[in-house]
Amino acid sequence: MDANQLFLVVVFFLYGLAFFSMGLAIILEGGRSSDELIRLSLRPLAVFGILHGLNEWIDMLKQMGLNLNESQDLLLFTINLIMLAFSFISLSAFGFSLLSSDMKKRRLSFLAPLILAGIWGIGLTMLSGSYAILPGKCQVACAWTRYSLGIPAALSASFGLIAQQRTFRRAGLISFGRDSLVAAIAFAWYGIIGQLFVKQSRLPPSTFLNEDLFRAWFGFPVQLLRAGLAIIVAISIIRFMRSFDEEIRRQISDLKDSKLHEAQKREELRGRLLNQVVSAQESERQRIARELHDDTGQTLTAIGLGLRGVYSKVNENDTGVKQNLRKLEAMTSNALNEIQRIILNLRPAHLDDLGLAAAIRWFLNDVRNHTDTVIHFTTVGEEVPVNDAIKITTYRVIQEATTNMLKHAHAKNYHVELTYKKNQIQIETRDDGIGMDPKILAEQNMQSWGLIGMQERINLLEGQFKISSSQGHGTRIKIEIPYQTENSKIISTSEEKTDDN
Repeated sequence: MDANQLFLVVVFFLYGLAFFSMGLAIILEGGRSSDELIRLSLRPLAVFGILHGLNEWIDMLKQMGLNLNESQDLLLFTINLIMLAFSFISLSAFGFSLLSSDMKKRRLSFLAPLILAGIWGIGLTMLSGSYAILPGKCQVACAWTRYSLGIPAALSASFGLIAQQRTFRRAGLISFGRDSLVAAIAFAWYGIIGQLFVKQSRLPPSTFLNEDLFRAWFGFPVQLLRAGLAIIVAISIIRFMRSFDEEIRRQISDLKDSKLHEAQKREELRGRLLNQVVSAQESERQRIARELHDDTGQTLTAIGLGLRGVYSKVNENDTGVKQNLRKLEAMTSNALNEIQRIILNLRPAHLDDLGLAAAIRWFLNDVRNHTDTVIHFTTVGEEVPVNDAIKITTYRVIQEATTNMLKHAHAKNYHVELTYKKNQIQIETRDDGIGMDPKILAEQNMQSWGLIGMQERINLLEGQFKISSSQGHGTRIKIEIPYQTENSKIISTSEEKTDDN
């Protein structure tokens, strides 16, 4: 084997390897696209790559000088010619399929490869009557196959890839559109130049436009050009299929965005519902407090006054009756005091009349009368007028935190600090009680409706809620609420409407 033959062997090997690798890559990766039209279109391209690669390797074996008998030579010639023809038919199916805009047109597009196959078969039959189409003299058959199938197939693939490049550009996938365009240009050169300069034969125009003329013009064999274009096509198509990864990433991103949007909508809806619940709860507290004050409280007052009047008219000798009247009057007074306490817990008048700090101070003073825990209350900064939503939330949170401390902490000292800052109000409570295990704090948080309620109220006002605790070192709660938030506007508006009603 001389140097020229060895060079052609290497060229045919790389030529076949490029297309064969492309076919395998499409088989492995071509089914990942969500576009059914592209998935189906790539299948015939995979067939082209496998068959054309094997065909070039057969030509490589011929260059290596195989010793075959007549029947083996005929069989190899037949296989070689059929593989070449069917590879080009598959390539044309790929091109016309890409040019189809929908599945119905794609099914019709298969008529084009069938027509090309019919032209090739009829032409080969007609040529066999004028030229010898035998092993060793197959130049006419090979030239006709490349003229009638190779050129139109490569051009159809080129046009199809150009159409796909426009689709990529519209989708914003510029780099993949560029790969598609490179593959289209390579297929066009492969069809026009690579399939036009064939082995010299008696079939025009190969009589003068052939491989020998190409080598004389450019100084290298046309097989090298075909191999180079095959490598470019293979690389471009493989890069083209990377768009499937980008497509999957986009689908995942869109799915995440969709889920995030749905979660945000659910959270927004939950916030609105919670706003309405809190607003309705406070309005109902206010209504019950008003009715207890106006109806039940006045009734008990009237009963007490009536009992006192009856007591003054009872004969001095009826000591038993007077004692009973005194007891009834005392019970009525106690019931009235209890009603007043319930009214203040439901909706403390101090909150509306004297402000937030005064209401908290009154509440903590009332708690001092029922516990041995030493309670400290301090305010920091100049008091800032805040809307009803912030006042009510702050008061209820301190109320809940204090109740939890009394029930669970067993603390000797309890500190409440209310701080008015430039942009927010800050509440901090801390005690020296038994505390909680930090490992189960999260679980305790999930199980305690009181803590959940506090956190939900703070979240509604776009505030921050933090709790820290350790065994034997008490519990600390820190809350920050911005002075004016969108949700606080909603709550205040809802309460005003409820009050007006």
